[in-house]
Amino acid sequence: MASGKFFREVEVPQQKPDTDGALFPAVLSPISNPDFTAKAKLSGFEEAIKAHKPWLESLLQKRGAILFRGFPVYSPSDMNDVVEAFDFPEAFYVGGRAPRTKVFGRVYTTNEAPQDKTIPFHHEMAYVPDYPSKLFFFCEEAPESGGETPIVLSHIIYEKMKEKHPEFVAKLEEHGLTYMKIMSDENLPSSFTGSGWKSAYMTDDKKVAEERAAKQGTKLEWIGNAAKTITGPMPGVRFDKGSQRKTWFNSLANSYGGPANSEIYDDKRSIEFGNGEPLSDDAMKDCLRILEEECVAIPWKKGDVMLVNNLMVLHSRRPLIKPPRRILVSLCK
Repeated sequence: MASGKFFREVEVPQQKPDTDGALFPAVLSPISNPDFTAKAKLSGFEEAIKAHKPWLESLLQKRGAILFRGFPVYSPSDMNDVVEAFDFPEAFYVGGRAPRTKVFGRVYTTNEAPQDKTIPFHHEMAYVPDYPSKLFFFCEEAPESGGETPIVLSHIIYEKMKEKHPEFVAKLEEHGLTYMKIMSDENLPSSFTGSGWKSAYMTDDKKVAEERAAKQGTKLEWIGNAAKTITGPMPGVRFDKGSQRKTWFNSLANSYGGPANSEIYDDKRSIEFGNGEPLSDDAMKDCLRILEEECVAIPWKKGDVMLVNNLMVLHSRRPLIKPPRRILVSLCK
């Protein structure tokens, strides 16, 4: 194959066949001279990315995610070099709901909420119109136990939910979703959607925050120093032109705090259909179950880089059982 001089596809036990029979995600390892220095190996990886970028993008489109395992990526600086080699435009995290910190270049911390807590499945920034199309995850420190980043093909969730709850899905397609959240002026470290409005909109000026929010279709209502954000209606299902499939493109699972999702109940955020109707708890219970049944959770290894097509794949985080764990992220258009 076009990548045969540098990349080889391997299998890991956790992969699952997709609806076309291909294993999800794709897992690539290097074919390289073991006598090379780490610096030379990293340089070779970067050059291989540049040389085989069309093939890698095609593979990403077909499979939804690529796990690069066994490559010499050891530090945030190395990870930034890999991201730069792909040369995708940077997507900025304006309006993001999770506290994040810049680490190096285009590399940031992932969600900074306590790592013993679950983060439910979502497409990154599905609650705003200007969402990233690609995500890079990098494992700088691998967990001893737990802390996986499960991924799932979104079109499978759409198809199974349509089969199980056709009326719910019909409403979702017709009306979309409205997301609401109360943001304080400071970050709340205990919550996985704990960004304060100053952090989310990168300003301490309420007027500027309102202007930046408006560009994303979000209205801010001030409650003292806190802001109630109202976004939508936003589509809950999208048509992915690349795969020619409808996808479950939303943040339902991590915004819904009803009885079916009691683990993440939070009265500071809510979600409803775009026409104001509440969501069905039965449908959401099945949605959360299907997401778990269909997902793939590959334990992290140090140096892993996972490239995710955010238009095709939802991701989540399982609780960390035994530290350490340090996963970093870069968002791309």
